[in-house]
Amino acid sequence: MKLIVSVDTGIRAAEVVGRANELGIDVIVTDHHLPETELPPALAVLNPNRPDCGYVEKNLCGAGVAFKLIQGLLPHIGWPADKVRRVSESFLKLAAIATVADVVPLTGENRILVAHGLRGLDKVRNPGLRALLDVSGFPVGVPPPNARQVAFQLAPRMNAAGRMDTAKAVVELFLTNDAARARDLAQQLHDQNTERRQVEAEIRDTCEQISVEDSECALVYYAEHWHRGVLGIVASRLVERLQRPVFVLGRNPDDGLASGSGRSIPAFHLLEALESMPELFVRFGGHAHAAGVTMEVANVDEFRRRFHAFAASRLCADDFLRRMEIDAVLELREITEDGIDELFTLAPFGHGNPPPLFAALGVEVAATPTIMKEKHLRLTVRQNGRTLVLKAWNLAHRAAELTVGTRVDVAFNLEEDPYSAARGYPPWAAMLRDFRVA
Repeated sequence: MKLIVSVDTGIRAAEVVGRANELGIDVIVTDHHLPETELPPALAVLNPNRPDCGYVEKNLCGAGVAFKLIQGLLPHIGWPADKVRRVSESFLKLAAIATVADVVPLTGENRILVAHGLRGLDKVRNPGLRALLDVSGFPVGVPPPNARQVAFQLAPRMNAAGRMDTAKAVVELFLTNDAARARDLAQQLHDQNTERRQVEAEIRDTCEQISVEDSECALVYYAEHWHRGVLGIVASRLVERLQRPVFVLGRNPDDGLASGSGRSIPAFHLLEALESMPELFVRFGGHAHAAGVTMEVANVDEFRRRFHAFAASRLCADDFLRRMEIDAVLELREITEDGIDELFTLAPFGHGNPPPLFAALGVEVAATPTIMKEKHLRLTVRQNGRTLVLKAWNLAHRAAELTVGTRVDVAFNLEEDPYSAARGYPPWAAMLRDFRVA
């Protein structure tokens, strides 16, 4: 081996890169995580967040940085311009999926990468990507997924391999030219994602049974047997519910260390908190709102205490309130096909570029809500003779609040819906985010 190219890692791996140098192996680091004071001693370090990097787009994901390396190299290998373009567009599809999956802001160059990359998913030749689209509900003939569908249908299956086992299956999926093998691997990822969801739900339920005092500003959950592959997802769900910074840790049976992931609220910088107590960790890293840690099990209680204390010194009561920032108040009659077409020119929507959030005030519940798959709702509301059907994910537990005739205020998005379009209905859906009695 003469060369190692890292993707989405390596910026804090000075010791590993130094050892590679001793062995005569060159290293090119491509990463987007925040660096330490000293960069690793690599042949090249591509990271828009290194202090001396003047590249304008600082929010590229790890795959986005790797794509920029590919973009820079392809024109210099002697291929015709048309082949360079076609190969770049092929890689762009994966870069777009990764950009959505890594939850970086869909603004600036990221928005351009995702818009063009997802558009290319209607013409997929790679057997692995084709099989993954099929098993995720996007077979040939169905419109390609939008950014939200990538985030909730495609990305979880790709991530499932690494979470539940190793990432070897998803790597092989994209490298194989055997369509039958690709289908088998895609089904394996689908099955692993189902297992991941079950394990995640069990850990989340356990955490939610632990009472949280109002005075607790930041939380650390730990159990020896928790599956490390889902801890970041569990942390995200707990932050949504509790509106506090959260770490969820498990014990690694290979080395006996406690490790896991943290997620945060907008007002709190996770990496700053970790950097205030580096002596507690074997290693740590991440961003403002997502981070990972590894430590001796004996340090977990001290980490819990100091993490809370750091948060208490930075946060106030208002920071823990869940807010929904309404972009506009609408009457139902104002929702028109032309207006929706204009709205969708702002896509792709996602982190940093969320779909506009609307409110309709004083609408009447027109029919008993329909419960879907035991946890979702379909709600019909009426206002001045106009009705609107809303879908609501994970709100079935609040169905009793929506008796016929009740007047409510609803907060909702309008989103593209390829499934509806494929059945001959309007290509959009109204997604209920929250409601209250009017």
